[in-house]
Amino acid sequence: MFKKSDNHKQLDAFSSPIEYLKDSTMNYYLKNDSWHNQFRKQVVMRVDESIFSVLYTQLTGAPNASIRVLIGMMILKEGQGWSDEQLFENCSFNLLVRSALGLMTLEDAVPVASTYYLFRRNLVEYAKEHGEDLFKKCQAQITKSQILEFNVSGKQVRMDSKLIGSNIVWYTRYELIHETIRLFIAEREEFIFKKSLSREEFSLIKNIQGETGNKVVYRSTKAEIDAQFVALGKLMYRFIGLFKANSYGQYQTLKTVFEQQYLVNKAKIVLPLENEKISAKSIQSPHDTDCDYRNKDGNKVKGYASNITETCDQRDQDGKPVLNLITDTQVEVVSTQDNSFFKPALINTQEILPNNIEKTYTDGAYNSVENQEYCQNNNIDLLLTAIQGPTPRYDVSLDEQDNNKLLVTDNKTGKSIEAQLVNTRKESNQKKWSIKTEEGKYRYFDMESIRTAALRQKLRDIPIEELNIRNNVEATIFQLGYHYSNDKSRYRTLAKHKLWAYSRSLWINFVRIMKYITQICQRTLSGQKLPSNMVNICCNMQIIVFAFITKVLTNKNPKIMHFSTF
Repeated sequence: MFKKSDNHKQLDAFSSPIEYLKDSTMNYYLKNDSWHNQFRKQVVMRVDESIFSVLYTQLTGAPNASIRVLIGMMILKEGQGWSDEQLFENCSFNLLVRSALGLMTLEDAVPVASTYYLFRRNLVEYAKEHGEDLFKKCQAQITKSQILEFNVSGKQVRMDSKLIGSNIVWYTRYELIHETIRLFIAEREEFIFKKSLSREEFSLIKNIQGETGNKVVYRSTKAEIDAQFVALGKLMYRFIGLFKANSYGQYQTLKTVFEQQYLVNKAKIVLPLENEKISAKSIQSPHDTDCDYRNKDGNKVKGYASNITETCDQRDQDGKPVLNLITDTQVEVVSTQDNSFFKPALINTQEILPNNIEKTYTDGAYNSVENQEYCQNNNIDLLLTAIQGPTPRYDVSLDEQDNNKLLVTDNKTGKSIEAQLVNTRKESNQKKWSIKTEEGKYRYFDMESIRTAALRQKLRDIPIEELNIRNNVEATIFQLGYHYSNDKSRYRTLAKHKLWAYSRSLWINFVRIMKYITQICQRTLSGQKLPSNMVNICCNMQIIVFAFITKVLTNKNPKIMHFSTF
């Protein structure tokens, strides 16, 4: 059964690192605004472990490590860009990292690797089975508590997206088929050679096992590759029929790839699909079946799209800089359009903010009728930096006196053109107008054209200083993928990319909090009044050190202090 971590673990005088530190080293270790103490306070100790209680039942047993420590390890790993080996090494031997995780004595054991990986796997499997992302829920809970403590307003928010490539090899169509079959053969080899296959099929299987797809492509002509591609399709179709009753492991990937790359006609002949008919959502690699393909302004990516939403309030009532935090992180397959992130991002953000969102800054990719209606219904001012597509030839607007009259201006000639109201049979309730162009053709306008024209006019009237507010979110996007200089991640599958993005976002927020605390302390040293919620952070640590030494000298019991004291 689930059991929470002990919040008041006592320190042992003989196993505490303080016993072995002196002078400035001990002062830094005890200093309240040192990063390790603040990480423990602002992140680790804010984790609500009860969120993860559903992972532990009478059947699965109790967690054999602190959930807080496991969450902290995941965040530190992505924050520092460590490998798994570096993570466990630092957690075992770096005193500051151990302190950051709440491992305050030398006797506190670091969760073993199997416990760490099992916890991550349980998070992924629970999300697949129940449709609830526990880590995202934890992220929101931590951020909400930070927002409340540091009085983050959140009346203004902004968002942007980033494409992240999956850690896979870029396969050609032939290489994709070759590798998919190779993995299936490796999994079912024992059973395949017991099947009644032809000599040619067994020979093809041996060739697939003995040579990778890229080598086949390198040494073969286009005609040979085309013929081999058909032969592989026939072998896949054969496997699908033979192993239909045993659809575990690689079978479903094999079947899906076949359906996406081939068709079977009425005569049961396997034929390759034309390139134009291959969907961008098709499997790009059998090693990561979640990722798909997208070509965004010439940037070709096989992977995932991440979306970041953050507060962007400029100044407080006294005109001083304020703290802004990431409020929502989303990760989906790379073919997901930006405008589909918009509404869920605002809903998730509003749930953790104390104030209603009043303004949202985005680029033109987030524009849609649905998103504009959502903002209108919730009194949110949507400020777009641009609208996708070229500037239109004609500007349109409704006559203020007569809503049936459309005013049309030719942007090329500057002339006004009279528009005629058109009677439509299919959509009688939708108004439509037409004009006759110089070429003698008819050009039609509907209410969507009017809405878009009004939006373009609104954008032209927005001061450049306000439009620039959105641009700073690109710095956050840069920080999100800081350790991925080529925009290609270390991970595969959607679930693992979500864990990465949530951890990275929590780390970015922590760094911002640290900088904010430093600014507050500097402001205090210069004689400015300290906000009431920051008094404890910038307090004089000499009092605590003195109290600690006094207890060491006077208390006969070696377990002398509570963890919460620090």
